[in-house]
Amino acid sequence: MAQPPIITLTTDFGIQDHFIGTIKGVLMATVPDVRIVDICHAVQAFDVLDGALTIAQSYAYFPAGTVHMVVVDPGVGTERRALAVSTEKYFFVAPDNGVLSLIYDREERLSVRHITADHYFLQPVSNTFHARDVFSPIAAYLAKGVDPARMGDEVSDFVRFSAPRPKPVDGRTLRGVVLRVDRFGNLITNITPEDAPRVFGGEKRGFKIVIGNKEISKIRNAYAEGAPGEVFGILGSMGYLEIAANRGAASKLVEGGKGSDVNIVFES
Repeated sequence: MAQPPIITLTTDFGIQDHFIGTIKGVLMATVPDVRIVDICHAVQAFDVLDGALTIAQSYAYFPAGTVHMVVVDPGVGTERRALAVSTEKYFFVAPDNGVLSLIYDREERLSVRHITADHYFLQPVSNTFHARDVFSPIAAYLAKGVDPARMGDEVSDFVRFSAPRPKPVDGRTLRGVVLRVDRFGNLITNITPEDAPRVFGGEKRGFKIVIGNKEISKIRNAYAEGAPGEVFGILGSMGYLEIAANRGAASKLVEGGKGSDVNIVFES
């Protein structure tokens, strides 16, 4: 017996307005048995990189055939294109503004199409709510099994960007940046174990992490290992160095936030 199709939603719409409910209504009207999964509606408003990080951390945990609809769209109503993207296992529907950049980086085989088949759209198309009138119908028809080739022609000049990478400042210092602050106040950096193997090695010594008003010399294996009021580093589930505190907001304790520099200074 075939399983009902799955459509996920990742947006910066929040939950205080009617937007998400309306989108779900459009999806269910076209695919009555659809299963809709809210990945996140708290992406930072207009923040395409935050949207890219959010979908990149979650999409691969879904069954093959899932349609991921990603709408962080500060260019809604302009000439920016709408895209339907196919990979070996998944479909994506999103604006052409780079919000799928990390998907492009991770997937070896993909097809990117400019959505021009406006007979699938809800009419009239609002200039301010393409999530309802363009992206939702396209996501629904993909979930119903419509061939992506019917949505529009393939393109190769789609918008993509690279996430910021840590860079050496001198022979002893590696500089990264805080990509986001989660709801617990953990500061998620762009530094991976590959960037700084000494930080995550067995001894975990011979360095200090400088961020905001703090110098950190401890890497913990679990949040609960930290002492009260202590700020420490930890390898988070996203695969990046996090600056954290046990049952506290590290962002407040270090007086740092998104975009803050994170310097790892190694002993000679």
